[in-house]
Amino acid sequence: MQNANATRPEHGPADHPKVARGKTGVLLANLGTPDGYTYWPMRRYLNQFLSDKRVIDYPAWKWQPILQAIILTKRPFSSGEAYKSIWNHDVDESPLLTITKAQTAKIDAVMKGSFGGDVMVDFCMRYGNPSTESKVREMVAAGCERILFFPLYPQYGGATTATANDEFFRALMKEKWQPAVRTVPAYYDNPGYIEALAQSIERTYGEMDKKPEILVVSYHGMPIRYLEEGDPYHCHCMKNTRLLKERLGWDDTQLKTTFQSQFGPEEWLQPYTVEEVARLAREDGKKSIAVIAPAFSSDCIETLEEINEEIKESFEEAGGEDFTYIPCLNDDDAHISALSNIIQDNLKGWIG
Repeated sequence: MQNANATRPEHGPADHPKVARGKTGVLLANLGTPDGYTYWPMRRYLNQFLSDKRVIDYPAWKWQPILQAIILTKRPFSSGEAYKSIWNHDVDESPLLTITKAQTAKIDAVMKGSFGGDVMVDFCMRYGNPSTESKVREMVAAGCERILFFPLYPQYGGATTATANDEFFRALMKEKWQPAVRTVPAYYDNPGYIEALAQSIERTYGEMDKKPEILVVSYHGMPIRYLEEGDPYHCHCMKNTRLLKERLGWDDTQLKTTFQSQFGPEEWLQPYTVEEVARLAREDGKKSIAVIAPAFSSDCIETLEEINEEIKESFEEAGGEDFTYIPCLNDDDAHISALSNIIQDNLKGWIG
């Protein structure tokens, strides 16, 4: 389908295909979402996710029989029930999709205010829809001569940032005329991002009559082996917490870094969030805690269901009383401002 703004090259023949030209694309990338929470949409999504060698790096001959014959016959049901409990039934989509749409719309408004119609902003998902390939195709067809690809992961991880970039470059391999491209690096230490996190904590605490005794800063987990093989994710998480602590003016007794969502038999980064919140209640006598999840740019299954249901239950069963989940930054204005500034910094030299 030809773009409405496409024109023939100035000195080309009359029958030359029309070519859309002149735009710069900003493509935001989030993890992904199933199309629904019933068995087959969940199975398709989990199969794509768990077949990614960046996520599970076991040899295919060893992993795929286990995945196809065992995991994908059972897990779509349990995962589907978890998704059903948080699903945005009003528009029939996952919260991650709803929030990413809102983030994209706000960032698009900022870019239009700065650059007019010269910048095209859209989003894609690494797993599920809309796919990275489809959105790259749309941007090329719309005349994007340059694309800035922005994985929405504050901390770099092979299983997050790298696999998103992999998929982006695979999509580019299918284009006859590839645009110039840049990828946005991890932004865990970006002052605007740290400020947005701190403001969200201060806002939540300011609305409470009784402040939590400790803040649990929970990041998505990763096998320790990945760290030993050179993945910087753990270091990024620890520095993220330190910068947040310094901005808040707190000491080490007021917050604790943990890791959630471990999967499979390997040892993962520790302490595990689900175990640590129970220990805080049972051994340290903490009755009131708050949990924040800086690794996620949008609320999703790992925050709305895992943290706010499973991890909360672990804390309460161990004797805890008051559990507060501080939402992800989502489309909060301070977050949108931070992301927009990062985008504009990375567009320098491409657009004035």
